[in-house]
Amino acid sequence: MKIPLMKVGALTCLTLGLFNGQAFAESGITNACSSFGEIQSNVNPSHKQINCLLTNAAIEAEIPPEVVKAVATQENGDWRQFNEDGKPIISGDGGTGLMQLTNKSGYDQKKLENDIVYNIEAGVEVLSGMYSRRDLPKIKGAGRRVIENWYFPVMAYNGTKPVNSPLYQENGKINPNAYQEEVFSEIEKQSYLDGTKLAKYPFKTTDFQYDRESTENIIFKNLEYTLTDQTHDSVYWFKAGDKVVTTSSANIRKEISTTAGAVLVPPNTSLIVTGDFVYHESKGNKFVFYPVQTEDKSIKGYVSSAYISNRPSAVLPIKDTNMPVISGAAGKSIPFNSSFNPKTSVKAKDDKDGDLTSAIRVEGKVDTKKVGTYNLTYTVADKAGNVAKVTRKITVYDKVKPVISSAGNKTIKLNSSFNPKTNVNAMDNADGSLTSKIKVTGTVNTKKKGTYTLKYTVTDSSKNAATVTRKITIDGTKPVISGANSKTVGYYSTFSPKSGVSAKDNLDGNMTSKIKVTGTVNTKKKGTYTLKYTVTDSSKNTAAVTRKITVDSTNPVISGAKSKTIAYNSSFNPKSGVSAKDNLDGSLTSKIKITGTVNTKKKGTYTLTYTVTDKSKNKAEVKRKITVK
Repeated sequence: MKIPLMKVGALTCLTLGLFNGQAFAESGITNACSSFGEIQSNVNPSHKQINCLLTNAAIEAEIPPEVVKAVATQENGDWRQFNEDGKPIISGDGGTGLMQLTNKSGYDQKKLENDIVYNIEAGVEVLSGMYSRRDLPKIKGAGRRVIENWYFPVMAYNGTKPVNSPLYQENGKINPNAYQEEVFSEIEKQSYLDGTKLAKYPFKTTDFQYDRESTENIIFKNLEYTLTDQTHDSVYWFKAGDKVVTTSSANIRKEISTTAGAVLVPPNTSLIVTGDFVYHESKGNKFVFYPVQTEDKSIKGYVSSAYISNRPSAVLPIKDTNMPVISGAAGKSIPFNSSFNPKTSVKAKDDKDGDLTSAIRVEGKVDTKKVGTYNLTYTVADKAGNVAKVTRKITVYDKVKPVISSAGNKTIKLNSSFNPKTNVNAMDNADGSLTSKIKVTGTVNTKKKGTYTLKYTVTDSSKNAATVTRKITIDGTKPVISGANSKTVGYYSTFSPKSGVSAKDNLDGNMTSKIKVTGTVNTKKKGTYTLKYTVTDSSKNTAAVTRKITVDSTNPVISGAKSKTIAYNSSFNPKSGVSAKDNLDGSLTSKIKITGTVNTKKKGTYTLTYTVTDKSKNKAEVKRKITVK
């Protein structure tokens, strides 16, 4: 409940004797429901036991239990006082427990949180206090046991604020989101099973004075209504011996938990109540069952309170003139070639027949592979022959641009033939090939080297345009000569200036055979020679490379032939550790020649001469002194 309790002026006098909770304890609803077991601390009782507590609290306050149970459902759909962890349920606005009471004063907050019986009776007392308010409208000639007469007290339980106005002031239509409208909808769903509708008030916008932008309470200008629809007395005050009638076809059950062996009786069947009502175990059932028998006692059993009334007039047929309502059939736009089912999310509901979605018929087709606007007509009829019809526009749109392909940048030869559209094509998701629609701006002069820019554009039937920019380069790239690096060759060796040299062009490919060489090399004469390599491609781009060829004049190098002292009478090998290497011939160690000898048995200094000659007749010589001590 959203309003602070003490804002209700009429409530103050009702709660004076209840601040300590003693009056609630004397109500007897705990004892009335004791057969379901003892209520445990911080544990939600069974659905059947809560049903019993709500029912008896309502009867004790002379409020239709249908109303109290619907309020409890609206405030706390699961009928719970505690969460799974045993903690009291407290909403963001401070609403506490099953009845979502907000404590300002007058009630014990701890008991509201931890005592479900206290919470229920406090909520029932608040609701009863709302009925006693003189500023709220009533139904002429109706008493506390008429369900419709609780419309405004239920509204006040949540707050008589503009948000709960029965009508929208701007158009006079019923406000289905008003708290009391939602509660009364719950009554119709949970206390009746045959599509029974509660009586409607003949509201006018002039009945209510308020400012939509204000938080002030609504002022009610009409405090008494005369209803032309059939009102509904609560069915919870029947006692043994009372006569009731069935409001529709109803099962007289042998056991309330099953329809096995039940006897179906027609509408307007007279029944005699033979005892007190009993509760059903199902969470979905908020009603109760009465033990009954037919007047001739031929049929005995239990009947749901949802199917009985003390007024035969309650079963008179009402002509159905309301058309079903088709929803979800608003016009929409969908992409080209997308999947579309005309019945997806479209529903139909009738105030009598309920869900009629499966009975919807659709005329017209949508071709998602063709751009355009299509009309669909949805129709559905209820059992009374009322037909609803909705026309829906479906627009298939294309926002995908065409694709231009094979218009990549490229390089072509000087003076070559070039057509900018050759091999270039355009495809569209909807229109298919658009190659013939391609437009090209810009020109290419193949007789002049350089880079030219072309712009390709194409537009589909949905005005989606594609653009591609292309660079065409008239070849100005020289060929590349490889393998013409400077090198040293052997004296008197064989040398071919083209051996290992190649040329490649970006367009002409291999041009090795086109290489021209100027200059000569005489391998019989040591020295350095210069060669010039040139090659020209078909676009007259010339590459040139200068190459140095040196005829070998570098002596080999002898290593490890350093002078040294050795011991008298020791072993000595003059080649040990000595090597020779040439810049061209590589290792020449085996070619080393030694002149001179060393006598290790005779002390003294000996001279050895090491010589080696490469293939180019370059000679190296090293003298080495060996001292024997």
